[in-house]
Parts: sequence; C-alpha cells; structure tokens
Amino acid sequence: MSRFPSNHAQSKENKPSLSAIDWLGQNRQSADVLATARRMIEMEHVISQALPDNLARASRVAHIGSAEITLAVPSAAHAAKFRQLAPRIVQRLCQHGWNINQLKVKVQAGLNRNVTNMSRKKEVNPLDEQALTSFEELYRNTPPGPLAESLKRLIQRHRSSLMQHDIKQQ
Repeated sequence: MSRFPSNHAQSKENKPSLSAIDWLGQNRQSADVLATARRMIEMEHVISQALPDNLARASRVAHIGSAEITLAVPSAAHAAKFRQLAPRIVQRLCQHGWNINQLKVKVQAGLNRNVTNMSRKKEVNPLDEQALTSFEELYRNTPPGPLAESLKRLIQRHRSSLMQHDIKQQ
C-alpha cells in the first residue's frame, strides 16, 4: 500500500460534476452541435406560435441553411398544409430576427407516431332545451331536402347529448 494519497482520488473529490449540457460545451465540435440544437429548438418554438397546436406538434426543424429551413412532417397531408402556411411561418421567423426567406417541407413517415389526425377534437357543448325547441320548429318549417336532414341529425345528436348530460348530473 502506498504511503502517499493518490492525486487521482483527490481530483475526483474536488471536481464538481458536470451536467450533460456543460459536458457538451467543453470542446469545439460538441459545442457546435449544442448551438445547432438550441437554434433548432428556438426556431420550433417560434414556428409553433404561428400554428395551431396540432400542426405545431407535427413538425420538427430538420435543417437550417443560410436563408432557408427544412421542416420534417409525418405525412403528405401535413406537408401540403405546411406549404400553404409557409409565408406565415417565414414571416414569423423574420419578425424574431431569423434571416429566412424559404421554407422547405420533407415528409418523414413515422416522425410523430402520436400525431394521427390533423383536425382538433371538437368540443361539443350540448344545446339547451330552448335551443333544441327552436331547431325543432325550424325543422318542421323546412321543406324536405339536405337542410332538413341536417337539422334532423343535429336535433337527434344534441337531444341524446342533453339526455346523457342530464343523467350525469343526477
């Protein structure tokens, strides 16, 4: 056994532990990766402010070029919607100091497996009794056809929702 304490043991005791972020910042290559990741996260945040929640969750910044960014989306339907919204997204990024003038969209199947539907879930508040009575009167005075059928379905749907709501209240 050695008479003198090991320098290695002392340095471990005195050295503070590093977080993963601190560790990444220790050398040039990993610091560049960290900086790119931070830019991508910041861009995703800015983009998400310009979009409905369901679309914001469906995209990821895949690449940042000199004056363009590429967004990855899970399906062709998402890609079509993002292409329509590209001017709004580019404008939002420019307002936040990014020098971007083009947005590209790439489909990456399985990107967000939990994003299954682009439409938001509908929040349905059942119509009250007075509203249902008014729709029933409108239905009775509407000639047969598509509008009358739509009114009939609306009344049936809300009548059953109202009954379920009343049952839950009891």
